Parts: sequence; C-alpha cells; structure tokens
Amino acid sequence: MEKIIFNDPDSQESIEFYCLEQTQINNQNYLLVTEDANGDSDAYILKEISSDGEDTVYQMVEEDAELEAIGRIFAELMEDVDLEY
Repeated sequence: MEKIIFNDPDSQESIEFYCLEQTQINNQNYLLVTEDANGDSDAYILKEISSDGEDTVYQMVEEDAELEAIGRIFAELMEDVDLEY
C-alpha cells in the first residue's frame, strides 16, 4: 500500500495517508485513502483539483451525491472491502 504525504497549506502540517485505491472518472482523478496502513480506520475520498509537475492538489469530496457515486465505484473496485458512505 502506497503512503502519500499531504501538506496542509494553511497550517503547514504534514498528514500521512495510505492509498487503498485510485480511479479516474470523466478525466477526474480520485483517491481512496486511509490513515491506518491496515485499512481499519475511516477512509476518505480525495479529488484531484490541480496538478503542475511534482505538486498535485487534492480536496476531500464532501458533496453527498458525488461521494455516494464515487463510493459505489470504489466499492466495486475493492470487492473484498466493506465500504460505508
């Protein structure tokens, strides 16, 4: 499982997430991440907002309809995992 370090631009705090899965829908990249390497914690869906070379900006998906639609896709991709969204 790939570990990704995110930097909060407001607080300059680094946050480590583990990428469980990634997908692209309508040319939009999404990541399913968790804070626990074993995946036994809350998971978050992140949407790529911009990318310029080395730096990529993601934000958490918060809109209910988008969260449910992307959550269903990740649930299909990860058949052996029980996702609640």
